[in-house]
Amino acid sequence: RTMNLLRAPRRWSSLLGWARTATKQAGGSSRNGRDSRPKFLGTKLFGGQAALAGNIIVRQRGTKIHPGQRVGMGKDHTLFALSDGYVQFSYDSLKRRKYANVFPTRESR
Repeated sequence: RTMNLLRAPRRWSSLLGWARTATKQAGGSSRNGRDSRPKFLGTKLFGGQAALAGNIIVRQRGTKIHPGQRVGMGKDHTLFALSDGYVQFSYDSLKRRKYANVFPTRESR
């Protein structure tokens, strides 16, 4: 028994002299028990798909894609169709921006 006490990890304490320290973490604590709910972000309607007025086109954080013709933007940067039509994505190389547009026919540009 005295041999086990000598092998136990010890730390110098100013009040007690040498004191034993714990070799195992106390039971009942968990460090990984947290998680957030999924946000379901991303593109909901792709290029060429039909959109009705009010349909969500893209759910995003920030303006990764900007609203174009006949597309509105909500306060959480969600892009939605303002009128019926077909979704088309475009890129402006001068401004380096992607745009989501809704056109009444598939061939419109």
